[in-house]
Amino acid sequence: MTTEVELEQMLAAAGCSAERVTSRSVDRKIKAVTCFTAAQGWNGEAASDERTRGMEIPKDSPLQLLTICVLVLENGFMVVGTSACASPENFREEIGKQLAFEDAREKIWQLEGYLLKDRLFRASEAGKEVRVV
Repeated sequence: MTTEVELEQMLAAAGCSAERVTSRSVDRKIKAVTCFTAAQGWNGEAASDERTRGMEIPKDSPLQLLTICVLVLENGFMVVGTSACASPENFREEIGKQLAFEDAREKIWQLEGYLLKDRLFRASEAGKEVRVV
């Protein structure tokens, strides 16, 4: 599998110089990162609700194995990524956070790709004569 750095190098070597979404441009969009397990999120909510205050999710709950990552982008839009582990024995918090982060970050590529294509389309349309049919 080609890494983002290798892909950038291949494009540069091939002379691809048109505007494009890059790793750097994606990373610059991220202004805040928050990662937590679903159990931590539930426990935080439970602590603030008088009906569930003091209740905690059991250590063997599947919610302990779901990691959620929220990326806040520069314009305030949020992207969410997740990572689920099938077995408590294999769950590692840092790995879950990394995988959930990568899942969320991948979504930024799609959003930025759409915005770039839309900007290029609108620029090309601005130069065309408008005909009324």
